[in-house]
Amino acid sequence: MRPEPGLSFATSFAQALLDPARETPEIVIGPNGKAASRRYDVYRNNVTVSLIEALAAVYPAVQRITGAEFFRAMARFHVRSHPPTSPLLFEYGRDVPEFIARYEHAQAMPWLPDVARIERAWLDAYHAADALPLSPARLSAVTHGLADLVFVPHPATRCLRSQYAAVTIFAANRDDAPVMRIDASTPEDALITRPEFDVTVRRLPPGGAVFADGLMSGRPLGEAAASALEASSEFDIAANIAGLIEAGAFTSLACGDPS
Repeated sequence: MRPEPGLSFATSFAQALLDPARETPEIVIGPNGKAASRRYDVYRNNVTVSLIEALAAVYPAVQRITGAEFFRAMARFHVRSHPPTSPLLFEYGRDVPEFIARYEHAQAMPWLPDVARIERAWLDAYHAADALPLSPARLSAVTHGLADLVFVPHPATRCLRSQYAAVTIFAANRDDAPVMRIDASTPEDALITRPEFDVTVRRLPPGGAVFADGLMSGRPLGEAAASALEASSEFDIAANIAGLIEAGAFTSLACGDPS
């Protein structure tokens, strides 16, 4: 049979793949024109399982926290309501953190969406473009106009803020080591970078996220520091600049660069 009017064969074939309640498309036929519902169901199941596995690869800490059975059930609901929109599999699942925040059975873990956001940022940093990080020597060579310095962020740099101990929970669940008791109520902010080949996730000090966000958005050093001090009286500008440079968060200076 032909596809529905106005639809390609691929579109007609794919429409029911992620919805088990829909009937097998009429275009799917077996040998001698016989119905092929069972064959289609096998393919439908394989597609769903593949997408669930893709989500498990992106969110290993979330899966370890919830357990494989819980994660796969949650992922199955996500797959059915959020089909892929890109042929690149690593792009799939960007909306998982928001899905978790709405997922009824995850409400007892209010910090879980932020852990998922860090994992997504980790993957994005991994796939970001390469660039040489700004060297400490290059920054120290600037002798005047420090407040007006504008920093160019590294393509891999990400900054995420959380009302919970998301960085500690993330770090404790990315491998198989035993997890100690964590006070999830402590707010933590994350800096995700990849200065060379390895992605790193650091917990930012007080005011650090406001400072980093300001610099990454193109605000001059003086303005970003003032906002950070307003957000936290504990903000240490020297320590934060040193930490960001050490982490490889920036590539160059847009102004005030002696080179």
